[in-house]
Amino acid sequence: MLLLKLLIVPLFLCGVSLAARRWGPQIGGLLAGFPVVTGPILFFLSVEQGSEFAARAAQGSLLAVIACIAFGVAYSHSSRKYQWPLAVILGFLSWLAAAAALARFPGSLPWAAALTLLFVTAGPFLLPPCPEPERLPASIVRSELAIRMVAGAVLVLIVTVAASAVGTRWAGLMTVFPVLSSVLGVFSHRQSGPPFVAHLFRGMFRGFYSFATFCVSLALLLGSLPTAAAFAAAVALALLVQGGVYWATAPDSLSKPTPLRGAA
Repeated sequence: MLLLKLLIVPLFLCGVSLAARRWGPQIGGLLAGFPVVTGPILFFLSVEQGSEFAARAAQGSLLAVIACIAFGVAYSHSSRKYQWPLAVILGFLSWLAAAAALARFPGSLPWAAALTLLFVTAGPFLLPPCPEPERLPASIVRSELAIRMVAGAVLVLIVTVAASAVGTRWAGLMTVFPVLSSVLGVFSHRQSGPPFVAHLFRGMFRGFYSFATFCVSLALLLGSLPTAAAFAAAVALALLVQGGVYWATAPDSLSKPTPLRGAA
């Protein structure tokens, strides 16, 4: 499972980074909200620990979306006043505070779904005002793209080691640790400024609709369908929701392509 995360996260970071440069931060963020990392983790949990365990883990992953929103809101506001090191620290502290509260949440799946939907809907309104970025994002240097991928892999290793030392509920929350959010947020902050960061997280929050759809569908279907069928149905529903959100936001988000260039 660790090898899978070490392969998927850097490759997905690369794809999202290129998408954000080509089509704008909201589309990049929207793609980052899809459960590309959590989905495979839950699948292997279902194979190794059984469907009931995976269904409970899916509910935990659903609630963890709220902590990721807390990170994005804190980072977006902090990026307007501080440089990225302090902004990312404040973001992680906000994630930790939200995760600590969620670890005590005793609710059932309907309550978890309702609470998550509330925060996903409110998330974009909690971000700072975000007019179009004043400067276009710079073309991506290949060496920087490699640094992003390495940073993502290192962060995955740190989170995985930490998750093995905590209880099952915290381990479930840490499967949705904001690895993508932090790496994308930092590099967007450094290169393109706070408006780009706010647009990135606005798109990411919209992408969480598909993430939540996947988690709720999986938690419901694992008890009545074979594992492969449950995951296939959950992915199909998530893609349907992702497509709907994409078409609703694409006209305002698509931007002129920005090329990838070699190292300076």
